[in-house]
Amino acid sequence: MANADSNTFARPEIEPAITTLLKAPLGNHLDLFEILDSCQFHIDALIENDNNTECMALCGRLLAALEMLKVTLNAPLPTHLIKRLTVDVATDDNYRCPLSTDSETMRQYCAALTMLLLQRQQSAEQKQQVTGLLFELVNVLIEDLKTPRFVRTDSGLVMMSGEAVPGIH
Repeated sequence: MANADSNTFARPEIEPAITTLLKAPLGNHLDLFEILDSCQFHIDALIENDNNTECMALCGRLLAALEMLKVTLNAPLPTHLIKRLTVDVATDDNYRCPLSTDSETMRQYCAALTMLLLQRQQSAEQKQQVTGLLFELVNVLIEDLKTPRFVRTDSGLVMMSGEAVPGIH
């Protein structure tokens, strides 16, 4: 529907949110949690979107965030994130996802599914299934990487498994 004083078409309420999301800067200034938040925002918008152009843009941005994550996973954690990933007492319910794969492998799976969506070779049903699977895997990855993994002890920080803290994820 056209606006009375405009030659443009009215768009649903979601457009400003997607436009803002697509314009948000991605770069090496982001820390692990900020990159994960970016992945979350993009996958949340993608799962709710039926516009092909917007889906392609969201997939491109998600892929860019996943590629940034690749570099970040190999870098030492900054002190402020170590604090956020540290607990005083380890409990069985606050560590590790049910999948036995490492973060980089999960990131690769997410990137591969995103590239598959960018190729646009699927039927509508397949696209919906691949997008749903990508949504689930991105959320598992995010939850796993944001789950506390360090415990404060009298002798310093240790991993939940009891290993000495190596300085990376």
